[in-house]
Amino acid sequence: MRVIISAATVAEWMPSFLNINALYTGESQRLKLQYHQSGIGMLAAAFALTKLSIEDKPDLIIQAGIAGTFDTNLSLGTVVAINEETIGDLGVEEDGKWKDLFDLKLEKSSYHPFEKRKLPNQWLTKYNLLGLKEVSGITVNEISTNAERIQKLIKKYNPIIESMEGAALHYVAREMNIPFIQIRSISNYIGERDKSNWQMKLAIDNLNQTLLQYIDSLYQIS
Repeated sequence: MRVIISAATVAEWMPSFLNINALYTGESQRLKLQYHQSGIGMLAAAFALTKLSIEDKPDLIIQAGIAGTFDTNLSLGTVVAINEETIGDLGVEEDGKWKDLFDLKLEKSSYHPFEKRKLPNQWLTKYNLLGLKEVSGITVNEISTNAERIQKLIKKYNPIIESMEGAALHYVAREMNIPFIQIRSISNYIGERDKSNWQMKLAIDNLNQTLLQYIDSLYQIS
């Protein structure tokens, strides 16, 4: 089984890379693991993941990263799995309303790889091996900070997690028919710009502990 852990930055997976069982990255014939940096944002991630899919032909892509959350009931450092993604800034602000490409009739709401405007993960039931809490995600190129904009996103999409690369994974993997799982650790609450209140280290530590546990579990079933 060929497995690739991908993140926007190497910092997001480096602790697990330094502590991974060498069996998985070297001598094992059951599970071959490699690490991958996609770059930041939907454009970089979409290109990198498409290139990766064609050249390396993975059996499973694990996208790992930190993220913000709209849900203040979730503790910082919580690790979740994303069950569906929405593109949150592809459209136009018109007459005080946010209209996405489906509202503008530039795309059909269930035209592959979309389903009812979403990019769901049809492989999540099989690959959520650790039973992580499953939540919805939204992907943006501009991090949400404006209170009015945040409320519009919540009202329209009801997302729990915000990232800058999640939808790229879901789009590419669904188009390429490659199993995937997106694992995110919460570093901050959306709209909070005082980074002294963020928990970056905790989020990265928890994310990488989860990755190590996940790969051990995956090896057992591979």
